[in-house]
Order: sequence, then C-alpha cells, then structure tokens
Amino acid sequence: MTDLPIFDRPALVAHAKQSIARGSKSFAMASTLFDPQTRERAWLLYAWCRKCDDIADGQDHGGTLQGVVDGQARLSTIRVMTDQALRGEPTGDPAFDGFGVVMRECAIPARYAHDLIEGFALDAREWRPRSQDDMLRYCYHVAGAVGCMMAVLMGVDPDDQATLDRACDLGLAFQLANIARDISEDEAADRCYLPQEWLAEMDMPPGEHMKPWLRPQLAILARRMADMAAAYEESARHGTGALPPRAAWAVLAAAGIYGDIAREVARRGEQAWHARVITTKAAKLGWVARAGMQVIGRARRWPADAPRPAYLWTRPAV
Repeated sequence: MTDLPIFDRPALVAHAKQSIARGSKSFAMASTLFDPQTRERAWLLYAWCRKCDDIADGQDHGGTLQGVVDGQARLSTIRVMTDQALRGEPTGDPAFDGFGVVMRECAIPARYAHDLIEGFALDAREWRPRSQDDMLRYCYHVAGAVGCMMAVLMGVDPDDQATLDRACDLGLAFQLANIARDISEDEAADRCYLPQEWLAEMDMPPGEHMKPWLRPQLAILARRMADMAAAYEESARHGTGALPPRAAWAVLAAAGIYGDIAREVARRGEQAWHARVITTKAAKLGWVARAGMQVIGRARRWPADAPRPAYLWTRPAV
C-alpha cells in the first residue's frame, strides 16, 4: 500500500475560506462560531459542495442559473474528481483536494457524498418532483446529506442515526427555504421543484406557476413550504444536545438565519418574488446573539430523547 500524498492543508483552508466568503454570507457568519479546527473543516466541506454545485449549474459561486447543455458530462466530472479525492489522490482542484482531506480527518462516510451527487444527477436529467415525498427526497440529496456530513464533522458518531436524522432535518429545512425563495429564478432556468401534485391541487398548469394571475395560489404553496421548513427546523434543534457548545451555537444560529428566509417568503405573500429575499447582517447578528443564549438551555428546551414527529419525512435507511 502506497502512502497518500501530503497536501498543503493551510493553502486548501485559505482557498475554502475565500469560497465561503464569496458563496454564502450566512454560512460564513455561522462558521465563525465554531472552534478553529471545526471551522476549517466546515470551510473545506463547503468549498467542495459549492464547487460541485457550480460545475453542475455552470455558475461561479452561485448567482443566476445559466442553464447547461452538457449536464451529463459535468456530472461525470463531479463523480470522477470526487472519487479521486476520496481515494486520497490529487485532483488539481483545491476544492476537491480539501474535501478529501476533511473526509479522511473526520471519517465521514462516503455514502453521503455519493448521495449529494445523486441530487446533481436528478437535475442533470431535468427531473421534476411528482409528489411531496419526491420533493423531500430531492431535498435530502442536495442538502440533508450535507447535514449528515456536517454532523459527523462536528463529532457525531456516524452510527448515531437518531442525531443524524435531526441533522438531516436541518438540511431539509434549509432546502425548503431555498425552493420557496427561488421559485422565480428556477422557473427562468426551466426548473421547478414544486410537486406536480401541489400544482394540480391549485389548478396551476405545468410551467405556468409564475404567471401573475396565479400568484395567490403560488403564495399558498410558498406558505405551505415555509410551514414545512419550520417543522424540520424545530426537529433539528433537538439534535443540538449531541454537539459541543460552540458547534451547537453555530447550528442554532444557522437555523434561525436560514429559517428567516422561509418566514419572510411566507410574510411577503404574492410579492415574495419581486425581489430576492435575504437576511440582513443585523438580523444575522441578532440570531448569533439569540443562539448563544439558546445553547445554555438547549438540553431542557429541546431534549434529545423527544420522539421525532412521525409525520416528518425520514431519510433513506443506511
């Protein structure tokens, strides 16, 4: 067996720090609450997720979806480079090399990385959800799996399935907020993550959901999605008792910051897509302060042994 190559970890961390600063101000702020080692590892994982997303969608640290015509080729690139990184081989890309480093350091199960890539595969074949469960399964692949990876990175035992379910719930909450906020942007890129059954229920023809005369129905669906996001956000908070205090602080802050996106979409109603919903810096700082107080009594307020609501969708069994 040959020794794995030695990577310039500080350089990989510096690249990842730049990536999160460009790609997500919300996660960048929340990550400052971690201890230094966990913070660096979170950056490394984020940089890989961001790079995979950018490759899949033809973007540069997010922004307007451009649409791609070579989705399968892009998916193949993601798979090949991810597998190289998991084997410890240099890829020539700091986002993938850093990903390999953090996966080895934290012994994160590779299945979660593969599950995330399956989310990109769904987009590459222009998949659309038929049912609510289909939509939530997609949310698992593109966000819930990342929640599981982050939990292990923060010290959760990979065999602690109950805590990983709660971590997955936070990813689902984040993605539901994303979907509700980005309905207009997704439609412009010929994507729709609203279940076809929901659209039919509201008598909204496929591809017509952004028409002005359908905004009342769309607002109802967005509120439904925000309510779902809130339920998963609340469930996720019960997993923070398994985390070190600083990690719990970061997670609770991120939950509140991202939860505000869904809440604001619901509040705006039919005007939710006139301008992109964001969380202001002041609101983010408010959640940082509030989450710091929540850490102290989290075990009492959100007991880890509380049963997870049976009506919530559950990630695929491992």
